[in-house]
Amino acid sequence: MEKELPKIDLPEEWVIGTGISKELLNLYTNFPCRLKSEIFVLCMEGEIEASVNLNKISVKANDFVTIMPGSIFQIHQVNGNLKIYFGGFSSTYIEQATANRAILQTMFTTLGRPVYTLKPQGAQLLEEYFGFLIKLYEFFDSHKRKMITPYLYNNIHAGIAAMYMNPQEEKVALSKSEQICRDFTQLVMQKYNETRSVAWYAGKLGISQAHLCTTVKQILGHTCIEIISRMVIMDAKSQLKSTSLTIQEISDSLNFANMSFFGKYFKRYVGMSPLEYRNNG
Repeated sequence: MEKELPKIDLPEEWVIGTGISKELLNLYTNFPCRLKSEIFVLCMEGEIEASVNLNKISVKANDFVTIMPGSIFQIHQVNGNLKIYFGGFSSTYIEQATANRAILQTMFTTLGRPVYTLKPQGAQLLEEYFGFLIKLYEFFDSHKRKMITPYLYNNIHAGIAAMYMNPQEEKVALSKSEQICRDFTQLVMQKYNETRSVAWYAGKLGISQAHLCTTVKQILGHTCIEIISRMVIMDAKSQLKSTSLTIQEISDSLNFANMSFFGKYFKRYVGMSPLEYRNNG
Protein backbone atom coordinates (compact mmCIF):
# COMPACT_ATOMS: atom_id res chain seq x y z
CA MET A 1 0.00 0.00 0.00
CA GLU A 2 1.56 3.27 -1.07
CA LYS A 3 0.61 6.48 0.67
CA GLU A 4 2.15 9.92 0.49
CA LEU A 5 3.21 11.50 3.75
CA PRO A 6 1.30 14.81 3.89
CA LYS A 7 3.38 17.87 4.54
CA ILE A 8 1.38 18.99 7.56
CA ASP A 9 -1.02 16.34 8.83
CA LEU A 10 -2.47 12.89 8.21
CA PRO A 11 -5.85 12.54 6.46
CA GLU A 12 -7.20 9.98 8.95
CA GLU A 13 -6.91 9.36 12.70
CA TRP A 14 -4.23 6.77 12.01
CA VAL A 15 -2.41 5.66 8.89
CA ILE A 16 -0.04 2.78 8.28
CA GLY A 17 1.81 1.72 5.15
CA THR A 18 4.98 1.11 3.18
CA GLY A 19 6.32 1.85 -0.28
CA ILE A 20 7.91 5.20 0.55
CA SER A 21 10.10 5.90 -2.47
CA LYS A 22 13.32 7.86 -2.86
CA GLU A 23 11.45 10.18 -5.24
CA LEU A 24 8.83 10.99 -2.61
CA LEU A 25 11.39 11.68 0.10
CA ASN A 26 13.36 13.91 -2.28
CA LEU A 27 10.36 16.25 -2.34
CA TYR A 28 11.26 17.15 1.24
CA THR A 29 14.81 18.24 0.41
CA ASN A 30 13.76 21.70 -0.82
CA PHE A 31 12.55 23.19 2.45
CA PRO A 32 11.79 22.12 6.03
CA CYS A 33 8.35 20.85 6.96
CA ARG A 34 6.55 21.08 10.27
CA LEU A 35 4.40 18.13 11.31
CA LYS A 36 1.17 18.40 13.23
CA SER A 37 0.90 14.62 13.25
CA GLU A 38 3.04 12.04 15.00
CA ILE A 39 5.04 9.78 12.68
CA PHE A 40 6.82 6.45 13.22
CA VAL A 41 9.25 5.02 10.67
CA LEU A 42 10.96 1.63 10.42
CA CYS A 43 13.87 1.43 7.98
CA MET A 44 14.80 -2.05 6.79
CA GLU A 45 16.98 -1.09 3.81
CA GLY A 46 18.67 2.05 2.49
CA GLU A 47 19.88 5.15 4.31
CA ILE A 48 18.43 8.61 4.90
CA GLU A 49 20.26 11.73 6.09
CA ALA A 50 17.86 14.24 7.63
CA SER A 51 17.31 16.87 10.31
CA VAL A 52 14.70 16.72 13.04
CA ASN A 53 14.47 20.04 14.84
CA LEU A 54 18.01 20.91 15.93
CA ASN A 55 19.51 17.48 15.30
CA LYS A 56 21.00 15.90 12.19
CA ILE A 57 20.13 12.22 12.04
CA SER A 58 21.20 9.24 9.96
CA VAL A 59 18.59 6.52 9.45
CA LYS A 60 19.75 3.14 8.21
CA ALA A 61 18.67 -0.51 8.22
CA ASN A 62 17.12 -1.68 11.52
CA ASP A 63 16.51 1.90 12.71
CA PHE A 64 13.20 3.00 14.19
CA VAL A 65 12.36 6.71 14.16
CA THR A 66 9.81 8.58 16.26
CA ILE A 67 8.91 12.12 15.17
CA MET A 68 6.70 13.94 17.64
CA PRO A 69 3.98 16.49 16.74
CA GLY A 70 5.36 19.97 16.23
CA SER A 71 8.71 18.66 14.98
CA ILE A 72 10.31 20.30 11.97
CA PHE A 73 12.16 17.97 9.65
CA GLN A 74 14.02 18.08 6.38
CA ILE A 75 15.52 15.38 4.18
CA HIS A 76 19.13 15.99 3.09
CA GLN A 77 20.07 12.83 1.22
CA VAL A 78 18.63 9.40 0.37
CA ASN A 79 20.93 6.50 -0.51
CA GLY A 80 20.40 2.92 -1.66
CA ASN A 81 17.21 1.00 -2.29
CA LEU A 82 14.73 1.99 0.39
CA LYS A 83 12.49 -0.35 2.31
CA ILE A 84 10.52 1.86 4.68
CA TYR A 85 7.44 1.29 6.83
CA PHE A 86 5.59 4.24 8.31
CA GLY A 87 2.65 4.92 10.57
CA GLY A 88 1.23 7.78 12.51
CA PHE A 89 -1.61 9.54 14.29
CA SER A 90 -3.22 12.77 13.13
CA SER A 91 -3.25 16.00 15.12
CA THR A 92 -7.05 15.81 15.25
CA TYR A 93 -6.86 12.57 17.18
CA ILE A 94 -3.83 13.53 19.29
CA GLU A 95 -5.49 16.73 20.51
CA GLN A 96 -8.43 14.85 21.98
CA ALA A 97 -6.59 11.70 23.09
CA THR A 98 -5.92 11.07 26.76
CA ALA A 99 -2.23 11.55 27.50
CA ASN A 100 -1.57 8.64 29.82
CA ARG A 101 1.79 7.82 31.42
CA ALA A 102 3.08 5.76 28.48
CA ILE A 103 2.35 8.56 26.02
CA LEU A 104 4.02 11.23 28.16
CA GLN A 105 6.99 8.92 28.66
CA THR A 106 7.29 8.44 24.91
CA MET A 107 7.28 12.19 24.36
CA PHE A 108 10.06 12.90 26.85
CA THR A 109 12.12 9.81 26.00
CA THR A 110 12.23 10.44 22.24
CA LEU A 111 12.61 14.23 22.40
CA GLY A 112 16.03 15.06 20.96
CA ARG A 113 16.66 11.36 20.34
CA PRO A 114 14.35 10.31 17.51
CA VAL A 115 16.38 7.35 16.20
CA TYR A 116 16.60 4.00 17.98
CA THR A 117 18.71 1.20 16.47
CA LEU A 118 17.22 -2.27 16.85
CA LYS A 119 18.94 -5.61 16.77
CA PRO A 120 18.14 -7.49 13.51
CA GLN A 121 15.75 -9.85 15.32
CA GLY A 122 13.92 -6.92 16.88
CA ALA A 123 13.66 -5.11 13.54
CA GLN A 124 12.22 -8.25 11.95
CA LEU A 125 9.60 -8.57 14.68
CA LEU A 126 8.66 -4.92 14.25
CA GLU A 127 8.45 -5.41 10.47
CA GLU A 128 5.98 -8.26 11.05
CA TYR A 129 3.97 -6.00 13.37
CA PHE A 130 3.82 -3.27 10.72
CA GLY A 131 2.71 -5.89 8.21
CA PHE A 132 -0.10 -6.98 10.53
CA LEU A 133 -1.25 -3.39 11.03
CA ILE A 134 -1.25 -2.78 7.27
CA LYS A 135 -3.51 -5.80 6.78
CA LEU A 136 -5.73 -4.57 9.61
CA TYR A 137 -5.96 -1.10 8.06
CA GLU A 138 -6.92 -2.51 4.66
CA PHE A 139 -9.44 -4.97 6.14
CA PHE A 140 -11.37 -2.44 8.25
CA ASP A 141 -13.52 0.37 6.91
CA SER A 142 -13.00 3.92 8.24
CA HIS A 143 -15.63 3.47 10.99
CA LYS A 144 -13.97 0.35 12.42
CA ARG A 145 -10.55 1.95 12.15
CA LYS A 146 -11.78 4.76 14.39
CA MET A 147 -13.12 2.25 16.90
CA ILE A 148 -9.70 0.70 17.49
CA THR A 149 -7.69 3.95 17.40
CA PRO A 150 -7.56 4.46 21.22
CA TYR A 151 -6.30 0.91 21.81
CA LEU A 152 -3.73 1.17 19.03
CA TYR A 153 -2.58 4.59 20.26
CA ASN A 154 -2.00 3.38 23.81
CA ASN A 155 -0.36 0.10 22.84
CA ILE A 156 2.05 1.63 20.33
CA HIS A 157 3.19 4.30 22.79
CA ALA A 158 3.67 1.77 25.57
CA GLY A 159 5.83 -0.28 23.21
CA ILE A 160 7.90 2.69 22.07
CA ALA A 161 8.49 3.90 25.63
CA ALA A 162 9.71 0.43 26.62
CA MET A 163 11.90 0.15 23.53
CA TYR A 164 13.65 3.50 24.01
CA MET A 165 14.29 2.92 27.72
CA ASN A 166 17.53 1.01 27.26
CA PRO A 167 18.88 0.08 30.72
CA GLN A 168 22.49 0.16 29.50
CA GLU A 169 22.13 3.73 28.24
CA GLU A 170 20.38 4.89 31.40
CA LYS A 171 23.51 3.96 33.41
CA VAL A 172 25.47 6.68 31.59
CA ALA A 173 24.55 9.86 33.42
CA LEU A 174 24.67 13.20 31.67
CA SER A 175 27.08 15.79 32.98
CA LYS A 176 25.57 18.91 34.51
CA SER A 177 26.47 20.92 31.42
CA GLU A 178 24.95 18.31 29.09
CA GLN A 179 21.77 18.29 31.17
CA ILE A 180 21.52 22.09 30.93
CA CYS A 181 21.86 21.87 27.14
CA ARG A 182 19.25 19.13 26.87
CA ASP A 183 16.83 21.07 29.07
CA PHE A 184 17.46 24.26 27.10
CA THR A 185 16.91 22.70 23.66
CA GLN A 186 13.77 20.91 24.84
CA LEU A 187 12.43 24.17 26.24
CA VAL A 188 13.25 26.00 23.01
CA MET A 189 11.36 23.37 21.02
CA GLN A 190 8.33 23.95 23.21
CA LYS A 191 8.45 27.75 23.48
CA TYR A 192 10.31 29.23 20.48
CA ASN A 193 7.02 30.44 18.97
CA GLU A 194 6.25 32.34 22.19
CA THR A 195 9.55 33.95 23.18
CA ARG A 196 13.04 34.52 21.77
CA SER A 197 14.46 35.97 24.99
CA VAL A 198 17.57 34.14 26.23
CA ALA A 199 17.00 35.71 29.66
CA TRP A 200 13.56 34.10 29.81
CA TYR A 201 14.98 30.64 29.09
CA ALA A 202 17.72 31.10 31.68
CA GLY A 203 15.12 32.13 34.24
CA LYS A 204 13.00 29.07 33.54
CA LEU A 205 16.07 26.86 33.97
CA GLY A 206 17.06 28.61 37.19
CA ILE A 207 20.51 29.71 36.06
CA SER A 208 22.10 32.99 34.98
CA GLN A 209 21.98 34.07 31.36
CA ALA A 210 25.78 34.19 31.21
CA HIS A 211 26.09 30.62 32.53
CA LEU A 212 23.48 29.35 30.05
CA CYS A 213 25.18 31.07 27.09
CA THR A 214 28.64 29.82 28.02
CA THR A 215 27.49 26.25 28.63
CA VAL A 216 25.43 25.99 25.43
CA LYS A 217 28.24 27.41 23.31
CA GLN A 218 30.79 25.01 24.81
CA ILE A 219 28.65 21.87 24.51
CA LEU A 220 26.61 22.49 21.34
CA GLY A 221 28.94 24.78 19.44
CA HIS A 222 26.19 27.32 18.80
CA THR A 223 24.97 30.34 20.73
CA CYS A 224 21.57 30.38 22.42
CA ILE A 225 20.41 33.02 19.94
CA GLU A 226 21.47 30.83 17.00
CA ILE A 227 19.53 27.86 18.35
CA ILE A 228 16.37 29.88 19.02
CA SER A 229 16.51 31.70 15.69
CA ARG A 230 17.09 28.46 13.81
CA MET A 231 13.86 27.02 15.16
CA VAL A 232 11.95 30.24 14.43
CA ILE A 233 13.29 30.48 10.87
CA MET A 234 12.68 26.78 10.16
CA ASP A 235 9.07 27.17 11.27
CA ALA A 236 8.63 30.37 9.25
CA LYS A 237 10.07 28.75 6.11
CA SER A 238 7.82 25.74 6.57
CA GLN A 239 4.68 27.86 6.92
CA LEU A 240 5.61 30.07 3.96
CA LYS A 241 6.12 27.10 1.66
CA SER A 242 3.56 24.55 2.85
CA THR A 243 0.57 26.62 4.02
CA SER A 244 -1.63 29.35 2.56
CA LEU A 245 -1.44 31.47 5.71
CA THR A 246 -0.80 35.17 5.17
CA ILE A 247 2.54 36.61 6.22
CA GLN A 248 0.69 38.51 8.94
CA GLU A 249 -0.78 35.26 10.26
CA ILE A 250 2.64 33.59 10.22
CA SER A 251 4.12 36.59 12.02
CA ASP A 252 1.39 36.33 14.67
CA SER A 253 1.89 32.57 15.07
CA LEU A 254 5.55 33.21 15.93
CA ASN A 255 4.68 36.03 18.34
CA PHE A 256 6.33 38.93 16.54
CA ALA A 257 5.19 42.40 17.56
CA ASN A 258 4.27 43.24 13.98
CA MET A 259 4.79 42.08 10.41
CA SER A 260 7.55 44.64 9.80
CA PHE A 261 9.64 43.24 12.67
CA PHE A 262 9.04 39.71 11.40
CA GLY A 263 10.15 40.71 7.91
CA LYS A 264 13.39 42.28 9.17
CA TYR A 265 14.11 39.28 11.41
CA PHE A 266 13.51 36.82 8.55
CA LYS A 267 15.63 38.80 6.07
CA ARG A 268 18.51 39.03 8.57
CA TYR A 269 18.82 35.22 8.66
CA VAL A 270 17.59 34.22 5.19
CA GLY A 271 18.76 37.11 3.03
CA MET A 272 15.36 37.82 1.51
CA SER A 273 11.93 38.91 2.65
CA PRO A 274 9.23 36.37 3.61
CA LEU A 275 7.31 37.18 0.42
CA GLU A 276 10.40 36.73 -1.75
CA TYR A 277 11.09 33.38 -0.07
CA ARG A 278 7.50 32.25 -0.62
CA ASN A 279 7.59 33.19 -4.29
CA ASN A 280 11.18 32.42 -5.25
CA GLY A 281 13.06 30.80 -2.37
